Amino acid sequence: MVIFTCSAYHAAVNSGQFELAVFMPNYPSSMRKPPPQNKAKVTLKEFLDTIPEMNTTSLILSVLWVLRNEDRDMRPLGTYPEEHFTEHGPKQLMAAFQDRLAEISREIEERNQSLALSYN
Repeated sequence: MVIFTCSAYHAAVNSGQFELAVFMPNYPSSMRKPPPQNKAKVTLKEFLDTIPEMNTTSLILSVLWVLRNEDRDMRPLGTYPEEHFTEHGPKQLMAAFQDRLAEISREIEERNQSLALSYN
């Protein structure tokens, strides 16, 4: 669960936020007034008084920009450049994990052969 949460789940939750939030009405980070309670027409002034101020929106977009970009030191799951474990047991577990990841990658590649839009 920890590996899933820190890798696939984190990427799924953060990667698409920026594209959605770039158009602020899709993703208001805050509202200065309560949202309308009925479907009556809202004037431009009422709308502008409700949505977040420009500096708040810019701050949120800056945070989302950082979240969506890959870290420069990011490594693929299962890649361990530093050798923290020298014992046989942990090395065997890491090798089994890497083998399982490679197997999953092969399965995805095979499945992609029959798909019009491949899964990356």
